[in-house]
Amino acid sequence: MADEQKNKEKKIIIDEDFKAEVEKEKEKLAAEEEKQQTDEKQQRGPLPKGDLAALISMLTTQAFFAMGAFKIEGQESKEPDMELAKYNIDMLETLEEKTKGNLSEQEQKVLTETLNQVRMAFVQITG
Repeated sequence: MADEQKNKEKKIIIDEDFKAEVEKEKEKLAAEEEKQQTDEKQQRGPLPKGDLAALISMLTTQAFFAMGAFKIEGQESKEPDMELAKYNIDMLETLEEKTKGNLSEQEQKVLTETLNQVRMAFVQITG
């Protein structure tokens, strides 16, 4: 009976050591993940100011990407998704319609010229 108690105690010690090792490993992985996220943020740099020009740029980029005008280096080319491109153009048109009379002259010019460019690209690609 005394031998059984010694064996149980040893198992408990081994289990506690194992738990401590697992906890250390979890902490180490969490620290590495946090460091990686911090490094990625530093590589990305600061985000631009959230303004109308940034919104226009974002929708335009999405439209051009859907049309296949932009490609991501290292990725295979995809078939253009003209439905998605049209959706983003429609979003820009809605933005133009809903902000009519509320934009500065420069903002209106940016929106109008951008819409013209993306529409022309759409027409050229769809033939």
